[in-house]
Amino acid sequence: MSRHHPHSHDHGGHSHSGGHHHRGDPNNHGRAFVIAIVLNTGFVVIEFAYGLIANSTALMADAGHNLSDVLGLLLAWGAAILSRRAPSERYTYGLRSTSILAALANTMFLMVACGAIAWEAIQRFSQPPVVAGLTVTLVAGIGIVINGLSAWLFVQGNKDDLNIRGAYLHMAADAAVSLGVTVAGVVMLFTGWYLLDPVISLVIVAVIVIGTWGLLRDSIQLALSAVPAHIDVIAVETYLGQCPGVTEVHDLHIWGMSTTESALTVHLVMPEGYPGDAFMDDIMRTLKERFSVQHSTLQVEQGTTDHTCVLHPGTAPAHVH
Repeated sequence: MSRHHPHSHDHGGHSHSGGHHHRGDPNNHGRAFVIAIVLNTGFVVIEFAYGLIANSTALMADAGHNLSDVLGLLLAWGAAILSRRAPSERYTYGLRSTSILAALANTMFLMVACGAIAWEAIQRFSQPPVVAGLTVTLVAGIGIVINGLSAWLFVQGNKDDLNIRGAYLHMAADAAVSLGVTVAGVVMLFTGWYLLDPVISLVIVAVIVIGTWGLLRDSIQLALSAVPAHIDVIAVETYLGQCPGVTEVHDLHIWGMSTTESALTVHLVMPEGYPGDAFMDDIMRTLKERFSVQHSTLQVEQGTTDHTCVLHPGTAPAHVH
């Protein structure tokens, strides 16, 4: 058996891009990932510990937020590394989809953590405990420095690489959250208004939930083999249907192999028969460059028999899936 994808067709085309096309190449940003992960991991431990000492749910909530950064950085870096693993006879797509599973696990963990933090903050509204405002201020101030430095590490390349841009924006947003906690610490230090601590905690929880909700939605959709959000399936079907010699398009399926790569299979009805390798290569090149489909498998049929999609028997026209 071939060590690549074993499926083939007598009248088809098959294409997949190599590892050097993947976004988030660890060779380019490996050092930035390592430094940012080490800095943020150390700070999470320190911030959570001082959150307990200072009796501040705001610090503990921000520590949870920074933990999400560490998990996100590990996800982006790990996915980039795993996406470079060569396909095998058992895993014919390699280990690309592990990034989808990691994203889903990450978001579920964050939602549970947010629930716990929110519950603790709500409990404190009835009797706000005394909070060490100076400790909160100093620790959150360190957070501004750590997150700001981490964001700076990803400034280069954040415009060209979506994974790097995501890491950059996440770090920059966290610096702003730490600034909010710092301001709350100063206010509590001088006014004694300790109710501000659970208020800031709930604000941070809201920021995490809003930021995580899109990732949760997208990871669930990818896990269910949905068409990736950045691909317009109607536009793809229209393009294929307009290719010279194509009279019908059916069995069109597009799904995410990972959080950064997509795959496509489709049947093209061409009464004149197989148009040649160069024609098929041009279609697959366009699918990759225009629609970001890195791996495509095309099957050509002459339309002499009825090829109805077995996934939609009698429920939809043969050319729409």
